[in-house]
Amino acid sequence: MTVFIVMGVSGAGKSTIGRKLADQLQIPFFEGDDFHPETNKAKMSQGIALQNADRHAWIVSLANSINEIDSDCVVSCSALNPIVRDWINQEFEQDVRFVCLSATKEVLLKRLQARSEHFFPPELLDSQLDALELSAEIPCVNVQQPIEKVIRDVLDIFEET
Repeated sequence: MTVFIVMGVSGAGKSTIGRKLADQLQIPFFEGDDFHPETNKAKMSQGIALQNADRHAWIVSLANSINEIDSDCVVSCSALNPIVRDWINQEFEQDVRFVCLSATKEVLLKRLQARSEHFFPPELLDSQLDALELSAEIPCVNVQQPIEKVIRDVLDIFEET
């Protein structure tokens, strides 16, 4: 079984793309934000950036739910740096594949400013961009194109790996 992680900074479209990808593949979708402890959500709501120490309990909680299912699935999860991705690989019992969604800072900021009722404020975008560490093994898809093309590009990447 495989967990397809749609990763990137807030505003990149992880939830939208992840849901559509899961629908197309006819497999479950897990919204990573749903697994954040309330303390993490409160910090972010107050404009306080999370540190890796804050993220570990979140990844464990997410992994516990994913490990209970018996099928492939798609997960939206920022997975911003190698430490968090190592925790994902350690905690998840399934094969894990990552794809990063990317866009310019201006596009990301516009998207965040247009969202309502989300705990992540636009003021924290810089902290996520600063925390994002990608490696050559993680393919990226630019989300500044039609959503159908983004989905096709992500599917192509997951089919190749």
